[in-house]
Amino acid sequence: MQPDKKTGLHFNTFKLQVFLVLLLACVSVAALMTGQLRIHPYEVVKIILSGIFHIEKTWSPTLESVLFDVRLPRLIAGILVGAGLSVSGASFQGLFRNPLVSPHILGVSAGAGLGAALAILFFSKIYIVQLFSFLFGLLAVLMTYSLSRVYRTTPVLMLVLSGMIVGALFSAGTSLLKYIADPVNQMPSIVFWMLGSLNNASNKDLIIAGPVMLGGIVVLLLIRWRINLLAMGEEEARSLGVETGRIRAVIIFCATVISASAVSISGIIGWIGLVIPHIGRILVGPDNKKLLPVVTLIGAIYLVIVDTIARTAIESEIPIGVLTAIAGAPIFAYLLRKNRSGW
Repeated sequence: MQPDKKTGLHFNTFKLQVFLVLLLACVSVAALMTGQLRIHPYEVVKIILSGIFHIEKTWSPTLESVLFDVRLPRLIAGILVGAGLSVSGASFQGLFRNPLVSPHILGVSAGAGLGAALAILFFSKIYIVQLFSFLFGLLAVLMTYSLSRVYRTTPVLMLVLSGMIVGALFSAGTSLLKYIADPVNQMPSIVFWMLGSLNNASNKDLIIAGPVMLGGIVVLLLIRWRINLLAMGEEEARSLGVETGRIRAVIIFCATVISASAVSISGIIGWIGLVIPHIGRILVGPDNKKLLPVVTLIGAIYLVIVDTIARTAIESEIPIGVLTAIAGAPIFAYLLRKNRSGW
């Protein structure tokens, strides 16, 4: 296995995926046992299995409540959000043929931020905040797509430029709401939500948003080989019989729905969809058939680790977006330096 500067280290994809699945399992158990109330790994496994099999209860109801009502929903949310943002980022980068594209390029995070700020300002109920976040995220992408259709030029270029315009518009709206928000009761909630956190993740959130994110991830994984064809260019893909417009729309729709659902649960978490795909390329190369499954697992592992640190490092919880930025910026700088010959 010799390193290749342009296409990655060429790890055996199957073995790497098995290793990542096992690592995710270990990280998940560690996350479930870690916190202000520490739970022994053996008890973690027994309590979880008790939900499936008949096992004599030798633990307190408090442990079971903490595990099933707090930590397990948060863990599953972290896995889905991390995996979703990573696979969306890799899909967008392949689709737009640009390594600097992130899942929020079409304005979804800016739209979700405005929706959440509105809900916090006027309603304050967490489920309304999440609903507004999701709907405004989709609205932003719809506006981006509609604006890009006005001009008859390169579709991909106009999508990106339209996303920048819509994102700036929604960000300005959010800034205005932050200016008029109550600095004591509302402003901290808006700021904390926009910095990202899984603190409010619940079983209800997973029932509503979980299937949406999981469905989008599965679709992108199933059609990942077509992203390779689109990356060849519009004319080349059409000459091979690929309906580029339809496939592009499916990819954008799935990645957008995943991102909007993720933001509705966790708030705005940056850098994951930008950095993780590049780490995946170093490991398995740029082939999306190999890349997307790997970044899905790496993203899940990464966010579970970061979230565990965020809630246990100090007494008060650290916003996840702060930690992902602290870790993501130097990692991305290193990747840029390492791959200055090209992605």
